[in-house]
Amino acid sequence: MPDGTPRRFTGDALVIASHNAGKVREFADLLGPYVRSFTSAGQLGLPEPEETGTSFVENAELKARATAAAGHVALSDDSGLVVPALGGDPGIYSARWAGPSKDFAMAMRKVEEGLAGGKDRRAYFVCALSLAWPDGHVETVEGRCWGTLVWPPRGEKGFGYDAMFKPDGHDITFGEMDPVKKHEMSHRADAFRQLVDRCFK
Repeated sequence: MPDGTPRRFTGDALVIASHNAGKVREFADLLGPYVRSFTSAGQLGLPEPEETGTSFVENAELKARATAAAGHVALSDDSGLVVPALGGDPGIYSARWAGPSKDFAMAMRKVEEGLAGGKDRRAYFVCALSLAWPDGHVETVEGRCWGTLVWPPRGEKGFGYDAMFKPDGHDITFGEMDPVKKHEMSHRADAFRQLVDRCFK
């Protein structure tokens, strides 16, 4: 295809480059109208590559390429919270800030401690999605959702940093918001809309 022309997904089966069963189900729900069958890298026994990229896009592409190299069209994501006043942290290390026990209450406290002294509380969530083919071709999009960080955290409906993130135009946090409503406006929803328009419609 000419440079700049998106490649369309024309197959029946897609591999989600993840070992996270919840993520696999969510992706399958979002792309169900366009793909006949789904499996995951975990179900195929493929190893998880080390995330050595320096950006969300690089890590998403790294994971998608690793699975595609085994002969599959593969989809991967990388996502996290970016706080400009913290130099972009936690960024690509959003999950690592929660430690091996995935203690996001601790991670949110670290963010709040970093904002001490009246620093700007603006922040945004990022989701990079990469679709990779076995021949090495990759299509990547990046979705964002801007908001303001609140303290103390509010709500238990979300996960990760949701309880301290109040999206623009709303008075409640993602942690207080109905999940269906959140999914309509989140960074992941933004990225999937872009990917569907680019590769699946």
